[in-house]
Amino acid sequence: MTTIRTRFAPSPTGLLHIGNARAALFNFLFARHHGGQFLLRIEDTDRERSTQQAVDVIFAGLDWMGITPDEEPVFQSSREARHREVALELLEKGLAYKCYCTPEELKQMREDATKNGLPPRYNGLWRDRDPADAPAGAPYAIRIKAPREGDAVIDDLVQGEVRVANVELDDMIILRSDGTPTYQHAVVVDDHDMAITHVIRGDDHLTNTFRQAMIYRAMGWDLPRFGHLPLIHGPDGAKLSKRHGAQSVVEFRDMGYLPEALCNYLLRLGWGHGDAEILSREEQIKLFDIDGVGRAPSRMDYAKLDHINAVWLRQADDVRLTDDVMERLKKVEGVNVDETTRARVLSLMPGLKERARTLVELTENAAFLGRHVPLPMNAKAEKLLTPEGRALLGELARDLAVVEPFSPENIDAALRAFAERGGHKLGQVAQPLRAAVTGSNSSPGIDATLQALGRDETLARIGAVLHG
Repeated sequence: MTTIRTRFAPSPTGLLHIGNARAALFNFLFARHHGGQFLLRIEDTDRERSTQQAVDVIFAGLDWMGITPDEEPVFQSSREARHREVALELLEKGLAYKCYCTPEELKQMREDATKNGLPPRYNGLWRDRDPADAPAGAPYAIRIKAPREGDAVIDDLVQGEVRVANVELDDMIILRSDGTPTYQHAVVVDDHDMAITHVIRGDDHLTNTFRQAMIYRAMGWDLPRFGHLPLIHGPDGAKLSKRHGAQSVVEFRDMGYLPEALCNYLLRLGWGHGDAEILSREEQIKLFDIDGVGRAPSRMDYAKLDHINAVWLRQADDVRLTDDVMERLKKVEGVNVDETTRARVLSLMPGLKERARTLVELTENAAFLGRHVPLPMNAKAEKLLTPEGRALLGELARDLAVVEPFSPENIDAALRAFAERGGHKLGQVAQPLRAAVTGSNSSPGIDATLQALGRDETLARIGAVLHG
C-alpha cells in the first residue's frame, strides 16, 4: 500500500494563525494515525511579503505545539527551476500556450466582462492564436488550456462530492512573464514531487483545488485526496478577527496556554469522538481520522479553552511550571527572581496550579512569593487587617516562632490550637494571616503557604504589617 504523506504548507507572510495551526495538527495526526509521514513546506514565492521572521515564527510555533515534520522543510523558492521545467513541458505538449497580453489589455478584458455581467476573467485571446502575431521580443506568460466542456469533480474527504462546470475555469497563468511560477502551479508541482497523498487544508482553498487539478490532469499525474476543513469563526459566528481576542499561536502562548491544552482544544474544534474531551497526544493519534471532521464552521470558545487549559495545568509537572513562572516573573515589577523565590514557587506549586486557568494567572498568584516587605495589599486584604486582626497576628507570631519543624502539619496544628485557645474560628485566624503574608485574600492552603515562605519570611511579613 502507498505510504500516506501529508503536508503543512504555510506562507511566511505573517503570524501563524490558529486556523493554520489546526490544519497543521490535523495533517500531523492523520499521518501518524495511518503510520504515514508529515512534511513541512514553506511557500515563500511571494518575495515582497515573505520574511525570515515569519519563517522563524512558523518553526517556533510548530515546535512549541510538538508538531514535527519527518523530513527537512522544503522552501518553495528553491524549486523555481523545477516549476519552470513543468510549465515548459506543458507548453511543448500543446497543453499550455504563450499569452502576450499587456496589463492594459487584461484590464480592459476584465472591465468588458463586468459590463456584460460576466466574471472578470481572461477571455482566451491567445489560446488558439499564432504566436507569430506577437511583436518581436514581446514578453509572454504561459497559460494552461482549461477544459471548456463538462464538469470538474472532486470527491472531498470532508465536503463530499463537489462539482464545478469547466466553463467556470479560465486559462490561468502558470508561469509569469518574468519566468516565476504562480502559486497555483508551484503547489501542484511540489505536492507531486513530494509524493503527497492527502492535501488537508482550509475550505477557503476549495476553488483553488479545481484550478490545481487541471495541472495534475494535464501532466497525467495522480491527484492526491483532498479534504477541506471548515474555517474557525469567532463566538458570534463572524470570521475570526482581532476583536474576538487572540488569533495566532504566539498570542495564545503569551497568554499562558500550554501547548498540549491548545492542541487538545483545536482537535475538538471541528472534530469529535463521542464524549472524549481531554486527550493525550497518544490518544489523539489513536483516535483521529478525517471522517470525524464536520462540515460546519467551528466557533472559538475561549471559556472552553480556559477550562481545558486548567485541566492540563493541574496535570503538568511542577518543575516545568515553575520554570515557566520564573521566566514570566522577570517581567513583573517588584519581584525578586532568585533561587529563594524559585524554591518557594516550586514548594507551593501543587496548591498554586489548582487555582489557575492559565500560566498568566499562575504567575500572578505566585508573585507574592518573591516580593519584598512591606507587601502591596489588595483592597480585600486591607479590610482583613483590622486593629483586631493585627492584635491577633501579634499574638499568633509568638506561637509560629516556636513551631518546629516548620511543616504544614505542625503549622496547621499550631493555628488550630491558637484559634481554640482564643475562642476563634479557624478562618478568623487564617484570613488576617493570609492577608499579611500574601497581600491578598486568597492563596493555596495557609499551612502550605507559610511553609513555602519559611519561618523567617513569615515572621518578617507579619512584623511589617504590625509595625508598618
